[in-house]
Amino acid sequence: MERRVVLSKTYKRIGIGAGVFSLALVLWSFNDDLFQISKNLDVFASVYKEININYVDEVDPAKLVKTGVDAMLDGLDPYTEFVPESEIEDYKLKYVSTQYGGIGASIFTKNKKVVVSEVAEGFPAQKADIRAGDEFVKINDIDLTTKNSDQVSQLLKGSKGAAIKLLIKRDGVATPILKDLIRDEIKQPNVSYFGMVNGNMGYIKLDKFLENSSDEVTNALVTLKKNNPNGIILDLRSNGGGILQEAVKIVNLFVPKDVEVVSQKGKVKEKNYTYRTNNNPIEPALPLVVLVNNHSASASEIVAGSLQDLDRAVIIGQRSYGKGLVQQTFNLPYNSLVKITIAKYYTPSGRCIQSLDYTHRNADGTVDRVADSTMHEFKTRDGRSVYDGSAIYPDLVVKQERFANITQVLVGKLFVFDYATVYRNAHVKLPDPKTFTLSDADYNDFVKYLAGKDYNYSNPSEKILKDLKAQATKDKEFSDIKAEYDALQAKLTNSKENDFEQHKAEIKQVLENEIVSRYYFEKGRYECNFKYDRELAQSVKVLQDKNMVASILKGEGSYKIIGKPQITIASTKPEVKNKD
Repeated sequence: MERRVVLSKTYKRIGIGAGVFSLALVLWSFNDDLFQISKNLDVFASVYKEININYVDEVDPAKLVKTGVDAMLDGLDPYTEFVPESEIEDYKLKYVSTQYGGIGASIFTKNKKVVVSEVAEGFPAQKADIRAGDEFVKINDIDLTTKNSDQVSQLLKGSKGAAIKLLIKRDGVATPILKDLIRDEIKQPNVSYFGMVNGNMGYIKLDKFLENSSDEVTNALVTLKKNNPNGIILDLRSNGGGILQEAVKIVNLFVPKDVEVVSQKGKVKEKNYTYRTNNNPIEPALPLVVLVNNHSASASEIVAGSLQDLDRAVIIGQRSYGKGLVQQTFNLPYNSLVKITIAKYYTPSGRCIQSLDYTHRNADGTVDRVADSTMHEFKTRDGRSVYDGSAIYPDLVVKQERFANITQVLVGKLFVFDYATVYRNAHVKLPDPKTFTLSDADYNDFVKYLAGKDYNYSNPSEKILKDLKAQATKDKEFSDIKAEYDALQAKLTNSKENDFEQHKAEIKQVLENEIVSRYYFEKGRYECNFKYDRELAQSVKVLQDKNMVASILKGEGSYKIIGKPQITIASTKPEVKNKD
């Protein structure tokens, strides 16, 4: 006993000595960090001062500092950003709440003219019969000739209840039209559409995870439940994310209380946190599908990944974006702020879905995807295999459609948009968007409308042929192949002339979608496009087959492994060695 006491005192002395030495090291390191910070801030301030005093031209001090700060943050990740006081309101609209005073119309610049691109249903612009395609000429007697779309947007915004006078031009109307409006509070919803679709399925389209998004999804779900749906489809396609806590609440609508949804882990241990469900679910058992694509990111991936890990929902679509990073905002002097990535998030299985490695940049500053060889296998609640580092991989992949070059050109050069304006001015009414189809006569009218317009484009085959000619000419061999070249060129030209017939179905699709929006707005776009939506059709098909849903969620057969990398990966399980 005596010896043990003596030994304890000895160890205690050693421990105290080691502790003092460790503390000294920490303090030395801390002081060194403070010196480096102070040194570099002094250098930055000195460079700024000398430029401000001596540079040959006048400089904008605020712009100069912002450029320096932005350059510093560029070496981190695209989500860590500085927001000066002048951009705070735009930041709030993008990341917090899309609520402002205005008229409810989106605009863009076309041939130096400010044109209405979309009108929101139920707001002042729509009530005053302002239409997509109208040109804004003046706002409160301010001529817009020299104004860009950002400046015009600021003129349209203002306090709720304030009057605004608009002078507009409309195709087919000889004289400008004067409109007197009263600004209203414009709140863009997070849920842009919900309703019943084929198979008596409830459908909810969630565009973003800003303030009250979980409340909006809840209201949509409660309303849909009144129809006794056979299943629910939550559409998160092209949803770039938002507030993490809103994602947790949405998951809670479908899974029981006190279940882990997501955890965040970073350098500052005090900011590490595990988010769990707090309430009883509204719909814990109804079959559920979540739609994702390669533009579904962040909070969308938390919802999809958590429901996949918990074996609660079938994920359908394409692999998601792969943003597994958490940001927090910090207030700075003079009403500015900085948004900093503070952690990575992990779904219930333990995987982080971050797909781009910002920590290890290439020499030129670019970043690569996480290598397959560094990925790890994780298990869902019922034992299905999922993998980190590769975003959310769907249980059922539906190949993403790509429109033909001709269709992309017609949309990109605004010929589809302009024809919809012509169509709206010529037709007072339109059938229900779910049943509307463009007649062959109207399609032929659109083709005639394009006569004399520049919609030329080069397809991949033409590019290859052009490169062949260039190389053959360089090698002085073109004369030998000219006859064959001219024959191929003629065939390609003839093929392009047939594009309007060959790609008629998809051109009609985009035309119908744009035309319907002029009468039924955003809601009409969704309902018109339902008949073309392959992912939606696959979702309905799956939900109608209860055995298939069960097989997928239990991981039977080919559903056991989800998105396995092409090469051997590391395992999350520790290696067990046999004992001799």
